[in-house]
Amino acid sequence: MAGTHTRITNGVDGVIRRLRVIGAGLPPGDGVAVFNRMYLTVTETVRARLGEFSDPGAVAELDVLFAGRYLLAVDAVAGGRRPPACWRPLFGLRADPEVHPVQFALAGMNAHIQHDLPLAVVDACRRLGCGPEQLAADYHRINGLLAGVEAEVREQLMPGPDLLERVEPLTHRIGAWSVDAARDAAWSSVRVLWELRGLPGAAAAFTATLDGAVGLLGRALLAPLGLPRPAGTPAGTPTGAPAGGAAGGAAPAGRLPLARSRPAGGARSR
Repeated sequence: MAGTHTRITNGVDGVIRRLRVIGAGLPPGDGVAVFNRMYLTVTETVRARLGEFSDPGAVAELDVLFAGRYLLAVDAVAGGRRPPACWRPLFGLRADPEVHPVQFALAGMNAHIQHDLPLAVVDACRRLGCGPEQLAADYHRINGLLAGVEAEVREQLMPGPDLLERVEPLTHRIGAWSVDAARDAAWSSVRVLWELRGLPGAAAAFTATLDGAVGLLGRALLAPLGLPRPAGTPAGTPTGAPAGGAAGGAAPAGRLPLARSRPAGGARSR
């Protein structure tokens, strides 16, 4: 039993090591670093709770394939190549001082969930020799876990109460995106891609359209808001944090409502 568990978790452990290496090589305020920290937290949480899923091996396989698409984007940029369109806004605006850290986190989630996740699910189905419906229960079980992480990220990165009146454009912007709606849209894309699996041309066209649409939404999420920052604060440091560092022990702002609006590129499936 212990050997089986080790085989299942080895791949996820490799992803965690790679995410830690990426984070260690980036300045804390870098927009990609903001997303990477959040993604590391998600991956560590999934790793710790693999035993709660009906098929831990399948979830681990999906987790590795899913992470691989983000890692390919990181490698592409490091090698001077263009990443997929869905990732270009985050990598292109990663150092913009007028983009708030919570925008970086949500833009990364948008690219990874709405584009990378459907492709990873289809890849996992092919590798495991199953159809999407056999992964559906565990796919939807993870929604609650991710929604909790999203809410925590919003609380940690939002400005403190003394600045909330000045950041209404930010609260409006991020209130229009939620992880549960994004994952519903991603599952709709999974079903389309699975139906198109015998039509490679049509599947490629759908994937390209999805990539572009998710990229457009990412650019909207990252539109600079020109929020005030203390002098000397590095790009990506949360507004209201001390110059040269993160918000430290300041009390987090109240939780923002998780909007249930539909992201571009998909409809809610029931």
